[in-house]
Amino acid sequence: MAHILIIDDSPTDVKVLSTALEKAGHKVTAVADAETGIETARREQPDLVLMDVIMPGMNGFQATRTLAKDPLTSAIPVVIVTTKSMETDRMWGLRQGARDFLTKPVGDKDLLAHINKLLPTAA
Repeated sequence: MAHILIIDDSPTDVKVLSTALEKAGHKVTAVADAETGIETARREQPDLVLMDVIMPGMNGFQATRTLAKDPLTSAIPVVIVTTKSMETDRMWGLRQGARDFLTKPVGDKDLLAHINKLLPTAA
């Protein structure tokens, strides 16, 4: 079982992602903005972060870059999960430090396949 942090301001998307992850046996923590997400990642050290892009205040690209550059959180893989579907968005997200990029809506099997590749084998 892994601890996964969801940073997304959409209650609907959080519910969909949380349900899929919890059914697969993972512990989920969800926050609604990037600033709180960064603080939570530093404090709780999750095994993986699912990051939305479009949020009020700091966006997901900025938050991903912050997590990737912080020695406390740089080892935590970030997967961007967003409605932004342009190839330039995907490339920009990966350049900010994301380890993967998924476009919403994402199916349960696809989500789990992508995150399982990034989770530590001991999780």
